[in-house]
Amino acid sequence: MKTKSLLLAVLIAVPTIISAQNPKEISEKSSSTIEFESMEMVTTLNIHDDKGNVRVREVAVATKKFGETTKTLMRFISPPDVEGTSILVYDYEDKSDDMWVFLPSLRKVRRIVSTEKGKSFMGSEFSNADMSKPNTNDFTYKLLGTDVLDGKECWKVEATCISRELEREYGFQKRISYIEKATYLSHKSELFDSRGKVLKTMLLSDFRKQTNGRYFAYTMVMKNEQNNRFSEMNVKQFQLGSKLDENSFAVSNLGKQ
Repeated sequence: MKTKSLLLAVLIAVPTIISAQNPKEISEKSSSTIEFESMEMVTTLNIHDDKGNVRVREVAVATKKFGETTKTLMRFISPPDVEGTSILVYDYEDKSDDMWVFLPSLRKVRRIVSTEKGKSFMGSEFSNADMSKPNTNDFTYKLLGTDVLDGKECWKVEATCISRELEREYGFQKRISYIEKATYLSHKSELFDSRGKVLKTMLLSDFRKQTNGRYFAYTMVMKNEQNNRFSEMNVKQFQLGSKLDENSFAVSNLGKQ
């Protein structure tokens, strides 16, 4: 009886272990760990060039989910030369997101096309694509093993764009993420260009657990490994929930906030 019980326990456990180590499932679980249906925050964006100069931007962000679409509104509140610039993102579950930008100097809303999503976000080392959640079906996944990062045991998950078009849209050919086994938090990502060379490194830190049980990284750093520039986002204020209605996220109201 003991032998049968042990065998049964092993047979039950094996699929669970295999499932837990499926690289796509690990990536999806990591994404859901930091996903919020509704929140607001104010963050500081520090843009460092290769000569040590720094430009500082302050951004107010609101995110809210309506049906199957997560809508995010970003509004630059300082300094004066970018104040009022707004970006609106519609993040869909099963297709590429839509993005628009409002430029006060032109008093005009412009759609950000797919070929521009992989380009710089407001002159920083972050890209426009970094402002929305990637679609997991846009990549193929491979588990590269494990590594220890700052004392944390992590899975190394490789995600490769399934097409050249998506490489241009995301701004990289593949990404290797270091996902902590204990929490599923992604602490580091290495982005590679089409030549297989490291293009950028993103570090996420100061994770804080919110009242809904999910985590949020209060510091994000993106370093360009090919030109030595880096940009840093630091969250100054954060709150769960948003009182904004869906009309506040309408394209027709972009720039009227």
